[in-house]
Parts: sequence; structure tokens; C-alpha cells
Amino acid sequence: MNGDKRKSPQEIADTLRERIRAGELKVGERLPTQAELAVEFGVERGVVRQALRVLREDGLLSNVSKGSPPRVAVPASVPDEPQRTMVGLAPRLTEAFSAAHVRIDVVCHTSETLMVAVGEPVRLIHEGTLRPESIEFRVLLPSRKINLAFPVLVDEDADDGDPVHERWLQMRNAQAQVLQHNLQAVRHTHGIDVRVSFRALPFTPPVKLYLLNGQEALLGYYMLARREEEWGTQTLDMYDALGSQSLLFLFARQAGQRDQAFVEESQKWFDALWETITTDLTLSW
Repeated sequence: MNGDKRKSPQEIADTLRERIRAGELKVGERLPTQAELAVEFGVERGVVRQALRVLREDGLLSNVSKGSPPRVAVPASVPDEPQRTMVGLAPRLTEAFSAAHVRIDVVCHTSETLMVAVGEPVRLIHEGTLRPESIEFRVLLPSRKINLAFPVLVDEDADDGDPVHERWLQMRNAQAQVLQHNLQAVRHTHGIDVRVSFRALPFTPPVKLYLLNGQEALLGYYMLARREEEWGTQTLDMYDALGSQSLLFLFARQAGQRDQAFVEESQKWFDALWETITTDLTLSW
């Protein structure tokens, strides 16, 4: 090992995590002892213990104790059947918040469902049940400058401006501001490192995507329907999607090669959008 730069607990955890994913360390197999890992990585045993704690919190290890080396855990069970977004998202977010370092990446039309679902893990942080060290949210939303594919008026020739776009923009901004406020409140009250960022997409996403700690991907399709809604003094006849009713399909890295590939490619797709064609998003009217 290079003695000039000692490995951090997170770097050791990442190395062991990759060995588990690659099958070098199999389910039920014991890890090397803390002493052996300390020699391998050139660190003190306390650093190794911190790394093992990270992996335990991520659900990758079991039997983490001073008495014997931990074992690679059996993958946590996840719902086999797709669930409605409003039902299925909150428990998966709560599970993701049990990690030491939480990273949530989202592509959506508005953040209404996300805003509601994040309430449960935030509540558990306030009551002391969960205590991550850091939380990072990156959210991609449609730009205010584009012509949305939906929602749109059924009669596009109506000569009343575009009240549907105005309604959507107010909802997009208000919900994102509430999401940001609730997460930042955790930083102020519990000293957790919280970062919430938004960027604007130059297109209307036809699906919603949630990436949780790089371990799970939840995908749902926006189903369009014609409906009416009162907005101010108008009745809006529009084609719209109720995102909370979308079925969420869950892909977990530990579920097999197909799911692992889907999660990895989805993460690459998100990162590419974030770093290339998206722009800064201002939550104002």
C-alpha cells in the first residue's frame, strides 16, 4: 500500500462493495478479519470498523460484531409486484436513508410525489431513528422555456394564453421549494450535510425515474388522460398525467445481472443529462 495516502473508511467500503458485486465475496461468506483488512489497506482497525459499519448500513453485511468477521448478507427482499408511486416510493426512500451517505437522483415532471414520499424518512430523522451523515438530492425537471408535451389544453387553438403551462409552472416551483425546505431543515436541526440541486430538462420526460444510492432504480410511465380542473376562474380541459398513480417498477443491483445493468445504465443516462444538455433551474415565476 502507498503509505503517503491512507485509505478512508468510505474508500475501503467502496472496494469491498465492488468485491461483493463482482462475486469475489459471495452471499454467506465471511470477510477477512479486521486485522487482515487493516494490513491489506494499511490502516488502523478503527478505520476498518467504520468501513464495515457503512456496508452494514447499506445492507451488504450481517453479523458485524467484535467477536467474528461479518458475513455477506442475503439481499434484502423487495416487492416483486409493481406498486403505485405514492405507495411504493416512500418505503424505498426510507430504506435508502438508512445508508450513511444518501444519494437520490430523480427525473420527473413535478416533484409532488417525491415531496410527499420524503416526508417519512425526514420524520424518522427528526425522531432519531435514522441518522445519515450526508444527503444529496439531484432533481431533473422540465424547463419553463419549453413547450410541454403534457399537460396541454385539448383545444390548442383557445385564445386565452397558456393557463395550463402557468398552472404547471406554479406547481413545479412550489413543490420543489417545499422539498428543498424540508430537506434543508434536517441540516439546520441535526447538522447533517444536505445538498439539494435542480436542473432543467429541454424536453418533457415521458417517464419518472428514481435512483437510490446507486443501488436501486424505480421506473414509472406517465399515463395520459383527458380531465378537467378548475384553475382560477377557468375550467381547464386538458390532457394530463397523474404521476402518483403510475406503477413503479423496481430494479435492484443485487437482484441479478439484468437488474444490475439496468441500474448502472440508468445512472449513466442521468449523469449524462445532468452534465450536458440540462441548465440551471431557478424556482421562481
